[in-house]
Amino acid sequence: MSNPFRDLPSVTKVLAAPALTGARERHSPDAITAAARAAIDAIRTRLASGEVVAVDVDALAAEALAALDAQAAPVMRPVINATGVVLHTNLGRSPLHEDAARAAYEAARGYLNLELDLTTGKRASRQENVRAGLKAVTGGESATAVNNCAAATVIALRAVAAGKEVIVSRGQLVEIGGSFRIPDVMAVSGAALREVGTTNITRLSDYERAITPNTAALMRVHCSNYRVRGYTRAVELSELVELGRKHNLLVIDDAGSGQLIDLTPFGLPGEPLISASVATGADLVLFSGDKLLGGPQCGIIAGRAALIERIERDPLMRAFRLDKMTLAALEATLLLYRDPAKAVREIPTLRMLTTTLAELKRRSDAFAAWVRAIPGVTAGVWEDESFVGGGSLPDVSVPTMVLGLSAEGLSEAELAARLRVGTPAVVTRVQDGRVLLDLRCVFERQEAELLGAITQAVL
Repeated sequence: MSNPFRDLPSVTKVLAAPALTGARERHSPDAITAAARAAIDAIRTRLASGEVVAVDVDALAAEALAALDAQAAPVMRPVINATGVVLHTNLGRSPLHEDAARAAYEAARGYLNLELDLTTGKRASRQENVRAGLKAVTGGESATAVNNCAAATVIALRAVAAGKEVIVSRGQLVEIGGSFRIPDVMAVSGAALREVGTTNITRLSDYERAITPNTAALMRVHCSNYRVRGYTRAVELSELVELGRKHNLLVIDDAGSGQLIDLTPFGLPGEPLISASVATGADLVLFSGDKLLGGPQCGIIAGRAALIERIERDPLMRAFRLDKMTLAALEATLLLYRDPAKAVREIPTLRMLTTTLAELKRRSDAFAAWVRAIPGVTAGVWEDESFVGGGSLPDVSVPTMVLGLSAEGLSEAELAARLRVGTPAVVTRVQDGRVLLDLRCVFERQEAELLGAITQAVL
């Protein structure tokens, strides 16, 4: 009986195969050798288990090359978001406007005046690059930015209320993604939480009775990812401001989503308007840059200039400061808000949220016609609903159109999985035995790629 192990080629022979000789421009010699050896070892293991294996040098080289390319490929890669969830946290929330993406790219690939005043030649604060834009869109005396809204909450409380009490309604002690809780954030900041009211009812008198000589601030926290309905009452920001002035206390508004343009006319009510919070008299307003603002991930603090200056002097500011790419993207995004109508039309998040049902139907019908030309695939279009996502507008559904796919010989779960791991990766919804595609979050430039991904998945 012949020994099957004798048919195993040497590493040298596999390395001489065309697939691996052509890989030397992309991969190091050591990596290529290790991949060839691993491919041979895998065959040896199969032979040892009694499996009959046809040994082919070119096939081994191809396997080694595929392994090399997989190892060298980034784990993070572009995804087509066909879920209809605009602020999809798992997919990176807001896609940037081309101007913002280009600004981040240019900042990354070279030098820029990050902390240099080009007029005087002297060192300057990196915050000055975005301060004017933030003041313009919020109406605040001043503003600053840190790496996310959690950081904004921590450093604001630390700077103005460390060692003192901050009064918050019990109904606003929210938890957001990743077990991130307001009480924990306040503890980290050094401020002491003073809860008042109940889950569903908090009155102004509850705040006033809780004030002591050790109270530093009254705080409103926007319940961005849930709503309490029914028998409920909350204190308006204007009432908190009046109470704060009466007792010489600061009022902090953690507004969360970062809405700079009123989206109520588009059927999207419920989120605080940042400029309204500032105008109402909140001393500090905290919000995100990568939600309804439509910019990069960051946390923004707007309000009284003296308080912003105190925050920026805090030693922790260095740990929370923004990098040059984020600052460049944020500045470019804020410039778009000089024309609110243009911002709604062009900032991807706002454009997706305000796309009409008629436009979505037009695109969905056209795309469905292309999909039906793929053998074995059926597609239908109907009205459905989706949600904004990212902890914004949690109870407001957005009317949308979906395209339902099914493919012969594939379950909906298998089809969705093939789309998810394909190139490009496509993330969908699975519902009622069909894979649903919502084109709300699919850029028109991605439609040809999406069609190709579907074709590849069903063949």
